[in-house]
Amino acid sequence: MARNRTYNRRNILIVLSVILLVTCILTGRLVYLMIFKSEYYSAKAKALHERERPIKAKRGSIYDINGVELATNKPVCTISVIHSQITDPEKVISVLSEHLGLSEEYVRKRVEKVSAIERIKSNVSKEIADKIREYKLDGVMVDEDYKRYYPYGNLASKVIGFTGSDNQGVIGLEVKYEDYLKGINGMILTLTTAYGVEIPNAAEDRVEPQPGNDLYISLDINIQKYAQQAAYKVMEAKSAKNVKLIVMDPRDGKIYAMVNAPEFDLNDPYTLINEIAKDYVGETLSDEKLNELLNQMWRNASISDTYEPGSAFKIITATAALEENEVKLEDRFFCPGFKTVEDRIIRCHKAGGHGSQNFVEGIKNSCNPVFIEIGARLGAERMYDYFKRLGLFNRTGVDIPGEANSIMHNIDNVGAVELATMSFGQSFQITPLQLLVAVSAVINGGKLVTPHFGLQIKAPDGRVIKTLEYKTTENVISKETSETMKKLLEAVVSDGTGKRAYLPGFRVGGKTATSEKLPRRSGKYISSFVGFAPADDPQVIAIVLIDEPVGIYYGGTIAAPVIAELFDNILPYLGIEERYTEEEQKEYKVGTFTVPDFIGKTKKEMKDLLRVYEFGEIYTLGEGDIVIEQFPLPGEIVNKYSPLVLYYQ
Repeated sequence: MARNRTYNRRNILIVLSVILLVTCILTGRLVYLMIFKSEYYSAKAKALHERERPIKAKRGSIYDINGVELATNKPVCTISVIHSQITDPEKVISVLSEHLGLSEEYVRKRVEKVSAIERIKSNVSKEIADKIREYKLDGVMVDEDYKRYYPYGNLASKVIGFTGSDNQGVIGLEVKYEDYLKGINGMILTLTTAYGVEIPNAAEDRVEPQPGNDLYISLDINIQKYAQQAAYKVMEAKSAKNVKLIVMDPRDGKIYAMVNAPEFDLNDPYTLINEIAKDYVGETLSDEKLNELLNQMWRNASISDTYEPGSAFKIITATAALEENEVKLEDRFFCPGFKTVEDRIIRCHKAGGHGSQNFVEGIKNSCNPVFIEIGARLGAERMYDYFKRLGLFNRTGVDIPGEANSIMHNIDNVGAVELATMSFGQSFQITPLQLLVAVSAVINGGKLVTPHFGLQIKAPDGRVIKTLEYKTTENVISKETSETMKKLLEAVVSDGTGKRAYLPGFRVGGKTATSEKLPRRSGKYISSFVGFAPADDPQVIAIVLIDEPVGIYYGGTIAAPVIAELFDNILPYLGIEERYTEEEQKEYKVGTFTVPDFIGKTKKEMKDLLRVYEFGEIYTLGEGDIVIEQFPLPGEIVNKYSPLVLYYQ
């Protein structure tokens, strides 16, 4: 009996101990959940009853050097549906398909899809969005949004770039400066039941978006327009495949214009331009082929494509030879129309040759045998040393993505023939921008600059957040060599192969080039010209490349006039004034004078007076003998040889 009681007590003690242990464990767990994990589970509960809808941040604008807006934003809306809140699905389908221009089948699939939120259409105009709001449809969300807008359409399209449907940069400056331009999205938080239905009259939490910063660039909209107009003009006139044109300040690398004609419409970047689409009329393009053509259309060939620079590269060879004292201006050369290097006959562009000439004449004539000889004097190692000094082995560092690098021989593989062809710009490839940067160093006193667009990053309120800085390398060549090269290249324009780039009143220097495309003897050429002004104090440099022109293809004939036309427009715009020589004043009838007062003079008196003043055509009206009116008016300042109109009574 006593034994049974003892046994029962022990069992009861065990049961009580187990209950006590479980109670302690549960109490401890409850304390842990309610105290230590309270914030976590509060957040989980809140998340269960909250729905987030993003508010897109306004992207920063892009401005040119004058403060003109090149990329901005248009307010639009995004239309979405929340399945659990829709009370009249048929009406929702009908209204959205009608106002959004979508098929009922397309809208129905999204309305009937069981999901937290389903987007129907983005980039909807505010006018249409407001009409949809007026229906007050349950489950239809109209959220504010932004769409990127480019006021100037295809202007500098491959430089500026565009954004995708997510408002992120895709190419060009838009993607390069993405981290500055993008803002921080906001959100709208709404309370819902456990079934996902919004609670009526519940307070909304709103986190406001933060707009992106603005980018200010060196591109000048007026120079870009002039350059683009000139590029399209020659492209159409010569039925060329494309035209590339870059305008830069050689002193610091600011790029004023970069044209890659044909350009595309930044507001419609996924539609092929006519120049590409015309070859595929009637064809159904696969997604892979369409993407290939779009990438071709978006490609910035000025920095992404390499080519043989041809005779324009003689600038680099001449610079290296002068710097190394391997040639003097008075050195004599003889050109019979070709030069034999080992077992290879390399011809000059002039079949009969240039005969005897000094080095200055050799540059003006762009004579291949002259440059083959001075290339041989330099040798491969010293030639490559100047390539390196002038940045031709490296990318320029321009602040837009997609830049290619040069394609050069390994120095161990450079024999006499390779050295000869390299001396006049063949058998290697560089980008147009690499050549422009190298020539800038030759003419700016020996400073290698980094070409760039970005200048400043500013907050939406105008505060300067960052001033962008770029690397420069001083003294890559001597100032003495730079001064000599400027004079030589001015002579090329005033009295050499580049004379079609000559502009009275402006001192222009430059070099022509006509590069045969690979494979040789294909009959396809790139005509180019690199020019700068004023020749004695260069403030602007430009290069134009005309790819596969039809008919006449010589750079001096078709490319040099493009730069002349461009400079004629932009030099006065940049504040560079004409300075005519006495010879130019006489030849081009340059000058002004003040118009005298002829009123009251007789015809006989006028006959004597008009011998003194340099008017052009003289027009007389009326039958009388006395001047009663004149045009231009007395006291006006006019150009020499302007017309004069006299009224007699």
